[in-house]
Amino acid sequence: MERAGPTWRGGFGRLWSAAVVSKFGDSLRGAAMPLLAASLTRDPLLVSLVTACGFLPWLLFGLIGGAVADRVDQRRAMWTVDLLRGALMAAFAVAVALGHASIALLVVVAFALTTLQTLFDNAATALLPQLVPATALGTANARLMTGQMIAGTFLAAPLVPLLLLPGPAVPFAADALTYVLAAALIASLRTAAPRRTPRAAGATLRGDIKEGLSTLWADRPLRGLCLSAALCNVGVGALIAMLVLHITGWLHGGRTGYVVALTAYGAGSVVGGLVSGRLARALGRIRCVFLAGIVQCGCLLAMGLVRELWVSVAALAVFGLMGLVWNANEVTLMQERAPAGMLGRISAASRTLGSAGAPLGALLGGLVASAWGLNAPMLLAAGLFVLSVAALAPLIN
Repeated sequence: MERAGPTWRGGFGRLWSAAVVSKFGDSLRGAAMPLLAASLTRDPLLVSLVTACGFLPWLLFGLIGGAVADRVDQRRAMWTVDLLRGALMAAFAVAVALGHASIALLVVVAFALTTLQTLFDNAATALLPQLVPATALGTANARLMTGQMIAGTFLAAPLVPLLLLPGPAVPFAADALTYVLAAALIASLRTAAPRRTPRAAGATLRGDIKEGLSTLWADRPLRGLCLSAALCNVGVGALIAMLVLHITGWLHGGRTGYVVALTAYGAGSVVGGLVSGRLARALGRIRCVFLAGIVQCGCLLAMGLVRELWVSVAALAVFGLMGLVWNANEVTLMQERAPAGMLGRISAASRTLGSAGAPLGALLGGLVASAWGLNAPMLLAAGLFVLSVAALAPLIN
């Protein structure tokens, strides 16, 4: 496992800054949009629909985004996408300010943002190995994720209640500005053109996608991680979709309780970024993911069974810690094992298959909450995480 960290000067520092700025804006939107949805309707199924449509583009366009990311200048693709997302969020902020917000509009915006994200995320995953040495990839991923969580937790989340005071559109307008700033930072990167194997005459996006899927499936650790992620993301979809109603409804925590819960999750994730490398060196990447899944099962059970706000807040903190340990090691393993020139497609295949269950989970969360109560989605998520951990067990030597 790596011990050297990436240098902050040059490309990595700018990429880190862009990621942190963008995450700050995303966190403002991520906290404000569920509250906006809950103010428009108390129907759990309609609230969950917004979350489901925020995941659905990964199923429709994720593989295409990965294939495109392997063909184009990844830096240019990223700043172009950020400018488009900034324009979209600015238009949405104007609509909210004018009183035109509706569940249908939230669904459309969530779908459009994630459609653009399918290209951005795959390009970002493929770009990072061009900026840091291979021995520092794990540390670089952990620092990126930790910086993002600090921005989202300690800077953005506490500001949401204050930004909502002038009007519900303010957090979305701020998000639009962060996209523009992130685009400028990424555009300032100076990277050499990535080395790519010459493509055969007549090569198509469909063929590229098939090659990425085949390569992923042939790699046993990556295949196991992907199947496990697909199962747990059904649970994550239910958790994300119903968290605002779980906190404000079942636990009667109100907006303040919801923000505190998000802050606890982010704080735990920051700690996870600090310990991820040490755990990887001590246990190995696969064992880190396995341990994280087991602990997260317990956190979800506590949230679904104990009707106390402080219990859910503490459980979310631990859940976030283990979530970052899982994510940092999974992404690094993928970057280490993907063949040269195929990282965009491998990333897309993994993200698409891993995210396939999230829209289903979001809708299941709404249905389960309507039928059995607002705590039921947490218990559903716990059961799915048990299955996810079981899928990882054969990879433990």
